[in-house]
Amino acid sequence: MGGGTGDDARTMKTLVDLRRRYPMVSDLEKRAKWRIPRFAYEFLQGGAGDETGLNRNRSALQAVEVVPRYGIDVTKVDTSVELFGHRYAAPIGISPIGLDGMMWPGATERFARAAQAHNIPYMVGTLACATIEQVAEWAPDVTWFQLYPMAPDDHRYSLEMAERARMAGARVLVATLDVPVRAKRPRDLRNGLVMPFRLTPKTMMRAAMAPLWLDAVRRNGMPTFANMGRFAGGTDHSATAGFVQTHIGGGFPWGEIARLRDKWPGPMMVKGVMHPADAEKALELGLDGVVVSNHGGRQFDAAPATIDVLPEIARTVGTRGTVLFDSGVVSGVDMLRALACGAHACFAGRAFMLGLAALGDRGATHMARAFIEEYGMALGQNGLLSSDEARRAPVRHPGAWTPENFQPRR
Repeated sequence: MGGGTGDDARTMKTLVDLRRRYPMVSDLEKRAKWRIPRFAYEFLQGGAGDETGLNRNRSALQAVEVVPRYGIDVTKVDTSVELFGHRYAAPIGISPIGLDGMMWPGATERFARAAQAHNIPYMVGTLACATIEQVAEWAPDVTWFQLYPMAPDDHRYSLEMAERARMAGARVLVATLDVPVRAKRPRDLRNGLVMPFRLTPKTMMRAAMAPLWLDAVRRNGMPTFANMGRFAGGTDHSATAGFVQTHIGGGFPWGEIARLRDKWPGPMMVKGVMHPADAEKALELGLDGVVVSNHGGRQFDAAPATIDVLPEIARTVGTRGTVLFDSGVVSGVDMLRALACGAHACFAGRAFMLGLAALGDRGATHMARAFIEEYGMALGQNGLLSSDEARRAPVRHPGAWTPENFQPRR
């Protein structure tokens, strides 16, 4: 027992030191840039087109103002939030990241274990580098599953993947709407990042400049689309990437969402909602809520900032469902901004991955603790005692879309 306590104390000291040295996600960006290969860093940081959508997410979030109230006893701030019958430590979760193991080998396991340890949801993706069955073992209480469309064969594999998630014990199914076609991501094209991912002479030269990343590859193996192994007839990265090339995509028409809803017995949401009418359609089909997201600026460069469409979507959903926010969240203050604009909780992807890229295996735990602590500070600074109060906080949001903005031009 004494040894365990000592280990815990040393871990806590290490995390405190890390928060002192890297207090902001921007600090992690600087460190990550030299720790992982350039192609991996630019895959993580890049967006679609000329990346105006990616940058718009951050600038729009930063424009949201929440006015604080003082003279309130904030010694008992409660950061927790209840989502679908489970009370989580804070309204923050880990977003799905495709081929996460390319950016930091072993990432899926690190995310799952950090989420379980800190009681935050982990929305593991179809294209993660560990299977849904493995993730559910590592994080049995907090695993959600993001389902990508696999349109060939009448969505046979989409339905099979959803059934695997159900059997594994995933708490929530989240079907991704915003990938009807492949996006053009110039950074990846310039870096020659193709599928199946392989170490070409060019990538090998860049990988050689990132010895810590190479060591993680040695310990965890080459990244692969692990969930596809059962469908592809092999678990190596060439086989799984070939399956992804031929089967992933085609989008989820609403008819397929209805089929999934009929087969999935638990809470179900759709991710990628940017229009109130799509949120309304999701509710009509019996879904339990929506994830407001523009895919982190990685799909359609002209899409609005996610925070700017959030308030009207939240008003449309009202009390009939849960509204989650994704795209651009890097701090506890951003979490408060999103809740003040109508979200019940937030998800972050890049920030957690930058934690791993910058700090190695301990990076996911560093980010989980940072988000929870920063959110508690943001609540206290604003005289708010809970997440419910955060959703009623006075807010000024200059970029918010009005109902008229969503109407088609005549």
